[in-house]
Amino acid sequence: MKTLKELQDGKTTSRALTKACLARGEALDSSLHAFLHVDESAPERASQVDKESPLAGLPIAVKDILMVEGMPATCGSKILEGFMPPFTATSVKKLQDAGAVIIGKTNTDEFAMGSSTENSAYGVTHNPWNLDRVPGGSSGGSAAAVAAGIVPAALGTDTGGSIRQPASFCGISGIKPTYGRVSRYGLAAYGSSLDSVGILGRSVDDLIPLFEVMVGKDPLDATTVDAPSITRKLSAESLVGTRIGVPAEYFVKGIQAEVEERVREAIKMLKMLGAEIIPINLPHTEYALPVYYILAPAEASANLARYDGIRYTPREGEKSLEDVYRQTRGKHFGAEVERRIMLGTYALSAGYYDAYYGQAQKVRTLIRRDFEEAFKNVDAIAAPIAPTTAFEIGSHGDDPLAMYLEDIFTLPANLAGVPGLALPVGFDGDNMPIGMQLMGAPFSEENLFAIGRAYQGATDWHKEKPNIG
Repeated sequence: MKTLKELQDGKTTSRALTKACLARGEALDSSLHAFLHVDESAPERASQVDKESPLAGLPIAVKDILMVEGMPATCGSKILEGFMPPFTATSVKKLQDAGAVIIGKTNTDEFAMGSSTENSAYGVTHNPWNLDRVPGGSSGGSAAAVAAGIVPAALGTDTGGSIRQPASFCGISGIKPTYGRVSRYGLAAYGSSLDSVGILGRSVDDLIPLFEVMVGKDPLDATTVDAPSITRKLSAESLVGTRIGVPAEYFVKGIQAEVEERVREAIKMLKMLGAEIIPINLPHTEYALPVYYILAPAEASANLARYDGIRYTPREGEKSLEDVYRQTRGKHFGAEVERRIMLGTYALSAGYYDAYYGQAQKVRTLIRRDFEEAFKNVDAIAAPIAPTTAFEIGSHGDDPLAMYLEDIFTLPANLAGVPGLALPVGFDGDNMPIGMQLMGAPFSEENLFAIGRAYQGATDWHKEKPNIG
């Protein structure tokens, strides 16, 4: 990471870099609306960071669904307006302990439910490449902040593609780790068996230092594992001996022609770098969308039951306990959150549990087995991230299904629990970025980073910047 290296080499200071980030954010965020909260005291905290620490005072932003003590946590929802968490998420705390400076909280679809950051109760985030387009979601605020050069890196979360898709739409890189490799403690849960905390940065080299710090077992999250961090040198030159699978199911009718063209060109570049390209099949991919939209809302309906007006949310109604529940949730939850709670509650109801939720879990197992079989023959899988480039703000407002289809290529990795790396691979005719994802076997992030570094060592797409000031 260039800025991190400059910090470590003493060519700049954390205070100077943090002040520059805040100044750029002040100049641009009135157009982007990437941030929900900015910490003006960040330069003072930056002055106190030990420059010998691993991250040497690197300024970063955090998606406003992760708790940071002393900063508001709204999750993009009116139901948490004014909430100040008394603790910090483990993933954020590890970065702070390593010397990172948190400059603010970024906008998100309400409770991470969305693919465009249009569902935030606090307004829409705009894509730095075209302010009339969405930045993707639900980590759209983090992606826009990185793409616009406000921060070198930002944290996001990925439940069904919410790091990889905004990375693609904004022309940057992003990593969705293996489920359980990064602690979810301090993350406001959406789908507990699907959520992953990850990173957005301009290049793979921006992601690696933060990833190394964030991974590991956390006694506060029983789903975490003690997998080793990166240990071997990551080659940035040759992919000789690397086998990369290309699934036929990801190049379907209806995909934007330029998306397919740019991704196939990127795969050709991987071949030129020495990789063996192997056609593969992931036969249950077509079921990922309906499976996800049964399982994720089911988990959301349980997780969001805690926001009821009794403990730490605004309270409406007074006639009865049921009245408090109905009025509080009805007034302060947005339409998309209500839609998913209703879908999930229906799928979990006594008359439909076996027909919907139980069947969806069985098909999820089949999707995971598809990946297990594929990784017996290949080291990674290369595929498109989204069927289109960033769409216009408001274009999917009356069609939830069209919005859900934006995640059709990213959902399988979450259902299978495998890691996914997003890389920029070109542009369409409207100069909107296009991304490719590399998926790997569980805990194979090291291999994905190596492939990504080799690709970015041979191309310049990750160096392109939007003309936004």
